[in-house]
Amino acid sequence: MPSDPKKSRLVGVFAANVKQYRVDLGLSQEELSEKAGLHRTYIGMIERCEKNVTIYNIERLAKALKTSAAELLTDHSKAERR
Repeated sequence: MPSDPKKSRLVGVFAANVKQYRVDLGLSQEELSEKAGLHRTYIGMIERCEKNVTIYNIERLAKALKTSAAELLTDHSKAERR
C-alpha cells in the first residue's frame, strides 16, 4: 500500500535539511542536481516532500552537499544546527 510522503515526519526532516544545506552552500536546485547526478525537477520534488527518496539518492545528495546521509536525516529543529 503506497503512502503519501507528505505524511512522513522523516521525509519532512530530510526535505528541510536538503534545502538548508543547499542554501548554505549557495547552490540552486539546478546546481545541486548537476552535482548529485539527479534531474533538477526531482530536487524540487524532494524539497516539497513529494518524493520518497531511495537510500542510493540520499547518499548522492549527501556527497553533493558535503555532509553525511545521517546528518540529512537528523531533526535539527530542536537543536542548534551544526
